[in-house]
Amino acid sequence: MTTVTSVGAPGVPSPVTIPATRRRFRLPHSAKVITGTTLLGIFVFLAIFGSTLSPYDPNAIASAANGVPQPPSAAHLLGTTNIQQDVLSQLLTGTRPIMVVAFLAGAVATVLSILIGVAAGYFGGLVDDLLSMLINVSLVLPALPLLIVLAGFLGASSSANDLLIALIIAITGWAWGARVLRVQLLSMRSRDFVESARLIGERPWRIIGFEIMPSLAPIIASSFLFTVIYAIGTYASLAYLGLINASHWSWGTMLFWAQNKDAVQSGWWWWFVPPGLAIALLGTALALLNFGIDEFINPRLRAAGLSRKAARGAGLPRRFRLGLTPVTAQALGGTDLADSAQDRAFPDTEISR
Repeated sequence: MTTVTSVGAPGVPSPVTIPATRRRFRLPHSAKVITGTTLLGIFVFLAIFGSTLSPYDPNAIASAANGVPQPPSAAHLLGTTNIQQDVLSQLLTGTRPIMVVAFLAGAVATVLSILIGVAAGYFGGLVDDLLSMLINVSLVLPALPLLIVLAGFLGASSSANDLLIALIIAITGWAWGARVLRVQLLSMRSRDFVESARLIGERPWRIIGFEIMPSLAPIIASSFLFTVIYAIGTYASLAYLGLINASHWSWGTMLFWAQNKDAVQSGWWWWFVPPGLAIALLGTALALLNFGIDEFINPRLRAAGLSRKAARGAGLPRRFRLGLTPVTAQALGGTDLADSAQDRAFPDTEISR
């Protein structure tokens, strides 16, 4: 903390020293953020170094005969396939394609949703009508059948192109975010700070970029993360259906070969459980990260998510009145008397954390 002091004239009392505080950026301490970030960091590390860490070549065939997969052992920590390919090596090698496709598709879809949704909501009129029609048409199109048709035109040799697959997934995943952003812009474009920016002659791109977009950061972050989750499931589904080159290893490709060789019916769990569990953990990490970011940005959720000890240290009441959030209950004043009456009337409404 720094202090700002002014020097007064002779004979004039010295002015009061005014403390000047500086805002510091604090990382959220939510367990959701920590858990999600840790899991996501592990997957990013495996996406970068997974091929290097693989103990075997995922395409190495130890036996060309249709043998029996071997269970996990010291030589193969996650067992082998029916032709004695190492499952762990396939799992590590398949991390990079699904991560690249998912995050690239999420980024492209988010950019499209921002451009189309913000333009439709801010400008209105004919622009809004045309872009809203485009959004509605994209929403009613069945995504998975469309992706199957588009992937079928690529051919077996081209369907291993992760960049092209990511762009195709992004085309089918931008409309939901664009619709949400359009609704938000319709509400925000008539607010006082936007009208004031128009009155002083600010250009539309500056109003959108510096006045409106910071308020939309939570929505954009949520749209990006959930689009990434959608891309993970879609890419895995396409690989599981055999629409992606079967020699291009990914978690979906592992599930494709496991299903093709009846691993589920035969009880070879080490073949299909690891890729399925990896998909679930990656989706869970992104969802937890999204919930944590929402709590970090939204003050009401941040106050509601405090533990009892942290809430008592922040000056919030131990019990809250029914129908009121922690923020509004504190802002009304006189909460001690109200809380005492609330305790007597509803003794079982204590919030446990």
